[in-house]
Amino acid sequence: MNAPLAHPPKAADLPSAEGVTPVMAQFLAAKAQAPDAILFFRMGDFYELFFRDAEIAAAALGITLTKRGKHQGEDIPMAGVPVHALDGYLARLIRQGFKAAICEQLEAPSEAKKRGSKAVVHRDIVRVVTPGTLTEDSLLDARGANRLAAVAIRKGRAAVAVVELSAGSVDVVACSLEDLAATLASFRPSEVLVPDRLFSDEAAKAALDGSGGVVQVLPQALTEPVGARARVERLYGVASLDGYGAFEEAEVSALGLIAAYLETTQAGKIPALSPPRRSGDTGFLAIDPATRLSLEIDRTQRGERDGSLLACIDRTVTSGGARALAERIARPLRDTTAINHGLDAVEWLLERRDLRRDLRDGLKAAPDVARAVSRLALGRGGPRDLAAIRTGLSVAEGIAGLFPPERNPLTGPPARLAACLERLTLSPDTGGLLVDLAEGLVAEPPHLARDGGFVNPAFRPELDEARRLRDDSRRVVADLEARAVTDSGVPFKIRHNAVLGYFLEASARAAEPLLRPTGDSPYIHRQTLANQVRFTTVELSELDAKISQAGHRALAIEGDTFEVWRRTVQSLAQPLQAVAEALAELDAHAALAQWAEEVGAVRPTVDDTACFEVTAGRHPVVEAAVKSAGDPYTPNDCRLDGSGAGCARLSIVTGPNMAGKSTFLRQNALLVVLAQAGAFVPAKSMRLGVVDRLFSRVGAGDDLARGRSTFMMEMVETAAILTQATDRSFVVLDEIGRGTATYDGLAIAWAVAEALHDRNRARTLFATHYHELAGLETRLAHVCNLSMKAKEWNGDLVFLHEAAPGAADRSYGVQVAKLAGVPAAVVGRAREVLDRLEGEKSAAISLDDLPLFAIAEPPPPPPSSALKDALSAIEPDELSPREALEALYRLKAIKA
Repeated sequence: MNAPLAHPPKAADLPSAEGVTPVMAQFLAAKAQAPDAILFFRMGDFYELFFRDAEIAAAALGITLTKRGKHQGEDIPMAGVPVHALDGYLARLIRQGFKAAICEQLEAPSEAKKRGSKAVVHRDIVRVVTPGTLTEDSLLDARGANRLAAVAIRKGRAAVAVVELSAGSVDVVACSLEDLAATLASFRPSEVLVPDRLFSDEAAKAALDGSGGVVQVLPQALTEPVGARARVERLYGVASLDGYGAFEEAEVSALGLIAAYLETTQAGKIPALSPPRRSGDTGFLAIDPATRLSLEIDRTQRGERDGSLLACIDRTVTSGGARALAERIARPLRDTTAINHGLDAVEWLLERRDLRRDLRDGLKAAPDVARAVSRLALGRGGPRDLAAIRTGLSVAEGIAGLFPPERNPLTGPPARLAACLERLTLSPDTGGLLVDLAEGLVAEPPHLARDGGFVNPAFRPELDEARRLRDDSRRVVADLEARAVTDSGVPFKIRHNAVLGYFLEASARAAEPLLRPTGDSPYIHRQTLANQVRFTTVELSELDAKISQAGHRALAIEGDTFEVWRRTVQSLAQPLQAVAEALAELDAHAALAQWAEEVGAVRPTVDDTACFEVTAGRHPVVEAAVKSAGDPYTPNDCRLDGSGAGCARLSIVTGPNMAGKSTFLRQNALLVVLAQAGAFVPAKSMRLGVVDRLFSRVGAGDDLARGRSTFMMEMVETAAILTQATDRSFVVLDEIGRGTATYDGLAIAWAVAEALHDRNRARTLFATHYHELAGLETRLAHVCNLSMKAKEWNGDLVFLHEAAPGAADRSYGVQVAKLAGVPAAVVGRAREVLDRLEGEKSAAISLDDLPLFAIAEPPPPPPSSALKDALSAIEPDELSPREALEALYRLKAIKA
């Protein structure tokens, strides 16, 4: 299970509140609200951490662990971080899987003193920061989504709800239990919510392990449909969810978990969320976690983005576009009409190079509108987020003007692009917001609203008046300073701080005459420091009050202006998010067209047949690496047909190591991903009958934490393929059976190939070093042999990287060992042993004589039991007491 690097805090770590100081009592009260989070307790310019939280944070962040006071005779551990450096420390904690609660000062110390000299400043938790609920740019990957997912199972159906809080998007997918792992992995969540009963299920645990997210276990009661529905309705501020579609119970339960978690972590703030986008079993190509890892679709097997398919094809110019492309590649479609609409958009932009160039140039100026809207809605945004929205709306207007206005269905933008352009058209409300921000917001606003200085002159007359008073008073201060120097002969400087206000300051030596007061001296001594002495005058004190009032009034007016704009953005969240999504989708389409032009990719033909036919296909990632080294890439053809119409649906691929078998297998699987993602493919041509599930078992690996060897992991993944693959699936398998004894491995590989051919009937590429499997071509109707060619030249082995019909005559293992640098003596001895083994006739065994390789019929199913069937149909968690009693009577009435 995904877990933090250290044990998180828990309720049992809370010390007793008996005998603590008022401030420490306040800390413990706040800590009790979030016992499993590390509490950052604001005290002036620092966030302090105490007790177990301090110990955990010191170890995780490498900060100093000290102590402050005592509790029940023991030192209180303490650590702290500066307020201005919080984001950096939070990022490090979140990456390690911790949660952090932010407890802020909600009033000024001066306000607390009005309640009494011993009154404590009011503090409370304003937010709980978790891996899946980040919104700050400094904590997020601009080009990657940060998602919070929730899993629920009701009545034999699973559902995954996903929210990207930083952008406001919500997805919910209902699926079968066997597709849960693939569905969850497709979103790549940072954090996964799961009810406690489901957490104990082994199959669910496996799905959670494959998701890559930190798992948070919540009470099962939060998935109860009635309560879950009420929480979701409260989250969206609607009386009913019916307007968003007919949700299954599992979908409502998963959304309810999300709503409950957001209520807790956002401390009552309501995020700006889009309506849930629903997709069922048939919406997307199912790719399980092992296949994603094997194919390196969006991350390499080392967990890095560089080197993956996504990194190879990404030509986006905006952060939103990068996230849209990543989602497209991670979740390829299954519907042929939707796939072809995406291909239409890419083709249209590919054919219009000048328009595509202007579009991409315009998009380069587009900021991340979606994340700016989300931050403002949650009360975490600032003037720069308003500037991002202003720029984004302006860019949207400009980009909409690039496209022909007539929208001719024959020559104009295809449906997907036309839909984007419709969303870029500003409504009167969003247009009015753009006008307001253009007139009222300065060109380069500050980061924080409390700093002021972000409202243009002449936008609010009362603000201009306050500013004039403030600024004129500053000139008066300068005049007063010059006059004081002239009158006293002391080189005064007028300074300011929060305690004394404005004061005159001079060095101790220069101020010495003024410390011997005379009756008519206007200078009033205020403070003596080691090297300076501070004075004031009646005139300076009066001026201080005027300046202070004018400055505070100006900041208050700007604060009011910001809040008006913020609430306007919050009320327009959905149309603003629609603009952001349209910009992101246009960027993704244009990027795919740009990549297609650069690499010479072509449009695939995607239909509902069972055909897979590729001419001169190329592995996009390997080709890029080979070309960067200055070497040519050898393309290859591949043809499979699940209909059995005169073409094989299973190819046995043989050839030596290093000849390119694994590359060939992955290449064709990645072409499926690209085509169904609506992208062009690196090939001369491709025809693809749409695939429902993609499976890849290429490469070896173990799972030591769960006690699984490489061979065991191979068998687990092979079992998943054999139980889930259909006649619409695409399977690539490499070296099945290699981790055990030779004949055991050969037997397993043979039986798996037969099952895929006869029962699953999936389109399959099956790479092997068991040359005996080549005999399947004559034994099974829809099997063909392919081999990766290699030649020996002057004692050396030359790889041609070419897939050709027929089986390989040998594996060339000894030659590969020589290429790898194995000492010559060992290579020579290996040749001797190989020659001896190949020469022994007794080693040759006819597979036709072995009953092992006869197709085994599956055992008959066990006889049906009425009692067992009735028990299986009961969902105990969903029965009321009366329903449970009635079910018991029905079971008792069944005859065994």
